[in-house]
Amino acid sequence: MPETQNGIIKIAVVGPESTGKSTMSKFLATHYNTIYVPEYAREYCETLNRDYTWQDELNMFFGQIRLEDELITKANRLLICDTTFITVKIWSDQLFGKSPVEVLDELPKRVYNFYLLLDIDLPWEDDPLRDFPHLREHFMQVWHKELKALDAKYRVISGVGEERYQNAAKAVDDFLAGKTE
Repeated sequence: MPETQNGIIKIAVVGPESTGKSTMSKFLATHYNTIYVPEYAREYCETLNRDYTWQDELNMFFGQIRLEDELITKANRLLICDTTFITVKIWSDQLFGKSPVEVLDELPKRVYNFYLLLDIDLPWEDDPLRDFPHLREHFMQVWHKELKALDAKYRVISGVGEERYQNAAKAVDDFLAGKTE
């Protein structure tokens, strides 16, 4: 059995834009009869009518942490996280050339037991909150690099439709059973 936070195993669903993270998080929460933490940045940016600022990145970081801390108490054995604040690091590095120190300080402290890195094999879907359709491969490489830097346990999830969902559930089941690649 994996190490837990207050008895809860944290599964992070991460990856580049337009890889189905939110849909996958909802599926996994239903599949495992638990809840998921939505991506705070999506809600935050829906009302933003200007370019992102450094302060916006910090606001999204603190908002994601707060939301996760509020919802972990309602989880049933697993907490599914629709992305994590590592996204703030990745976006800050891309947009500003550096990461907020608050994010860097929190990275080693806030542990996610297992990551599902969603592959870029889905077609791009336009969305006003998505910015880089031409950089999907780049961001996939960045995600690999960031997860390896954390020495994170993760699996890449590929496939389309039901196959993708089943691949994710199998990866989580394998992780819970102690089977890792």
